[in-house]
Amino acid sequence: MVFATTFALITEKLHILAEMLLSHYQEELIEAGCDEAGRGCLAGPVFAAAVIFPKGYFNPVLNDSKKLSEKKRKDLRPIIERDALAYAVMPVSPEEIDKINIHNASYKAMHLALDALHIKPELLLIDGNRFVPYPNIAHQCIIKGDGKYLSIAAASILAKTYRDEYMEELGKEFPHYDWATNKGYPTVRHRTTVLELGLTPHHRKTFNVSRPQQLELF
Repeated sequence: MVFATTFALITEKLHILAEMLLSHYQEELIEAGCDEAGRGCLAGPVFAAAVIFPKGYFNPVLNDSKKLSEKKRKDLRPIIERDALAYAVMPVSPEEIDKINIHNASYKAMHLALDALHIKPELLLIDGNRFVPYPNIAHQCIIKGDGKYLSIAAASILAKTYRDEYMEELGKEFPHYDWATNKGYPTVRHRTTVLELGLTPHHRKTFNVSRPQQLELF
């Protein structure tokens, strides 16, 4: 019985270790993790964040924002802001998204967040497989990086929570679109309300969100 209990505890610890995110990509350079939130929304800005943690930073709870509950994300936000050596969160407006497209707007938001850091990173860890290079700083694109590296996961949480908070406030002005709940994503109620009431100044016009045939794709 004692052996079985000990084996179970060891197995559980090994599982926890296997699930833990990595603190850094390499040993020498100052790293900033970058991620965005709101790229697939019909309304509102896209937000991006950049986070620099101390070398060897550890947090067993920190993970990809999509894997965490809303409460857990909110609980982690002040911890990230407390523990980070530097962090920044920046939006790009729907008007700018319509001008330069959502992919370029996401990269621009990341660049703006990097501009706002008070510590200059030497290597950028980017969630995803594409990025517009930031001047004079090397970068590494990492597919599903928000589930692999703590700094990217932290950036995903900050971008998500800041954007959600923004959309909740905006939703008070436009309650029929249910942004307090859907945060601008293309839910059935959101799409139906667009068809019934039309677009607001906060919708992304180039997404053709008022066309029924377009909405059926979501």
